[in-house]
Amino acid sequence: MAHETVTVLVYSDDRNTREQVRLALGRRPAADLPAVEYLECATAPAVVRALDATRKSGGGIDLCVLDGEAVPAGGMGLCRQLKDEIYGCPPVLVLIGRPQDSWLAAWSRADAAVSHPVDPVALAGAAAELLRSRAADRAHAAS
Repeated sequence: MAHETVTVLVYSDDRNTREQVRLALGRRPAADLPAVEYLECATAPAVVRALDATRKSGGGIDLCVLDGEAVPAGGMGLCRQLKDEIYGCPPVLVLIGRPQDSWLAAWSRADAAVSHPVDPVALAGAAAELLRSRAADRAHAAS
């Protein structure tokens, strides 16, 4: 990967969930990926502002992890909004309440879904795959 760091936005109204995501992903979710910088958001408007600000600054968010159980704005509805409204939306991983909710994750256009409670191995694996895909897309666009 060309970048020295990747930026992961973590959205949840619950700071414990945000912490679980940070701890599960750690400093780097896989050995072949760069270090992770985290941007935490506790509200849906903060997510939209963060994505808009980083896009305008030329930086960027490489992955969004959205809590599908967040209130009042759940991560799945927010994911669908982001996919509809943001050109070149970064990959989105949603945390779902139970495996049976995977159809809702598909409706939201999420790129991946992992069940609550956070399974560090599953979350790191899904995040690593999405980050690799994002890096490949950027490399292809640059060539």
